[in-house]
Amino acid sequence: MIPGRATPDGTDAYRRRTAAAPEHFRAFVGSWLSSLGIGTYLGAEDPATDEAYRDAVIRALELGLNVVDTAVNYRHQRSERAIGQALSALIGKGALRREEVVVATKGGFIPFDGAVPRDPGGYFTETYLRPGIIGPDDVVAGCHCMTPRYLADQLDRSRHNLGLETLDVYYIHNPETQLGEVPRPKVLERIRAAFGFLESAVADGRIALYGTATWNGYRQPPSAREYLSLAELDKIAREVGGERHHFRVVQLPYNLAMAEAFTLGNQTVDGETVSLIEAARRLQIYVMTSATIHQGQLTRNLPPVLAAQLPGLSTDAQRAIQFVRSTPGAGTALVGMKRAAHVEENAALVRVSPVPWEKFRVLFKEP
Repeated sequence: MIPGRATPDGTDAYRRRTAAAPEHFRAFVGSWLSSLGIGTYLGAEDPATDEAYRDAVIRALELGLNVVDTAVNYRHQRSERAIGQALSALIGKGALRREEVVVATKGGFIPFDGAVPRDPGGYFTETYLRPGIIGPDDVVAGCHCMTPRYLADQLDRSRHNLGLETLDVYYIHNPETQLGEVPRPKVLERIRAAFGFLESAVADGRIALYGTATWNGYRQPPSAREYLSLAELDKIAREVGGERHHFRVVQLPYNLAMAEAFTLGNQTVDGETVSLIEAARRLQIYVMTSATIHQGQLTRNLPPVLAAQLPGLSTDAQRAIQFVRSTPGAGTALVGMKRAAHVEENAALVRVSPVPWEKFRVLFKEP
């Protein structure tokens, strides 16, 4: 496996050799992360899509995107493996150093291996139950587990798939799934145990940072069953890992159609109600945004006002991404890209500065 991790010096070298506009790269814990990253969620489980993702990741890293996001369950582990092939190719020929790229993955949902097996139940029993990786009462919603033993197994699978000794960010994937079936106090106990494991994974060099990657959890009102409090999770991290804990990254959907992370005051920090993005800023937690173009729904027929307020762009996909990366407090906008042509279209933003707040704020004013 390839040793190393993203470092301040490595990511700064990547930033300096990239012809990027000001503010394309964002500083976080000493390193530089691109404001646009490549995601690898969608697509068929076949060799053609594997090859397309491999080529797309290579092109993204060549064009100034040094954040790569995936999950062990994406395309039944095939997305991780495609990324591993891309990194091996670039690093092997000296076109990229491991220290220059931030690689994030997730564990929580139970993955198959390459494809749906003929006997899913038998696969689950032989792979997870019989070896004792998962206990009979550990699974929620028939698909989700976040016990330390299970996360240890998934982390090592991801490291092997990606070919990396150390992963830069490891997320618990949609922990709010547990709240659908398990009482909140017990879910928080499970999160505490998971954070304890992840702190140990930092200590032994398997990961650098950890976080939570969510869909609904941070976008709900506090009364909702799936609601997650960022301050509560930060408190657990401090109790488990001390003031220098490594719970430093969150991921959630944010786009033109799903703006709750910026507009909804649903988090409480030091007695004040604020948005998720503001809460993260106060708690020194980096925000990765997913669903930036809403799985392709925001790539066409956007209102003309966006072209006026987000100038210098040629496509609606670019405008949708520019909206996200121009939002104060948003760190890296993740976009699923499995075609090199889409990477090249979206990477044009590397040479465009985000819109300043004075112009951007007009999008939130009442007509």
